[in-house]
Amino acid sequence: MSDIRQSLFQYRSYTPFPFLFAMVLFARPTPTTLLSGVVLTLLGESLRFWGVAYAGSLTRVTGGVGAPEVVIAGPFSYVRNPLYIGNIFMYTGVGLMANALTPWLVSVALVYFIVQYSLIVSLEEEFLEKEFGEGYRDFKNNVPRFFPRLRPYQNPRQEHQKPNWAEAVRSERRTFQAIVLAMLLLLLIWIWR
Repeated sequence: MSDIRQSLFQYRSYTPFPFLFAMVLFARPTPTTLLSGVVLTLLGESLRFWGVAYAGSLTRVTGGVGAPEVVIAGPFSYVRNPLYIGNIFMYTGVGLMANALTPWLVSVALVYFIVQYSLIVSLEEEFLEKEFGEGYRDFKNNVPRFFPRLRPYQNPRQEHQKPNWAEAVRSERRTFQAIVLAMLLLLLIWIWR
């Protein structure tokens, strides 16, 4: 029997589509929801972008779980899953902007993505622990899964892990386009209503 976590990992880029479609279809944006949603969306993308600068294009892998090393620098020194947290902020931000079927659609989407990412993370953690052993366990024991620590985790293995902002821009190009498209679409819906 197939592991549902692997399917969720493989198709994680597509699971937001039904929620985003419903948010646009039932959108009732107001100036307040647009502004608060934009702030949360940009906060989420900023966190994602920072994480992608350290993790690189590995974040776009859709096949099986894998990694050449454990990234423990940058945002990963505060929380083990900054990209997934950033995604949740972005999806919630778009939901706030849309003000669609409030509060139910955003609530259902939030619960869905928390469950989805918890399952995916458990799969990734199994791989990382098997692949990197004690090094990963030390990181896992010192850096929270979803709720950031206040001070960064310090480890000598971080020294060579530096951000690559140019690669992050290339990797996040589709995400930037999707955010701008969603914002423009919701702004036009607000103007036309």
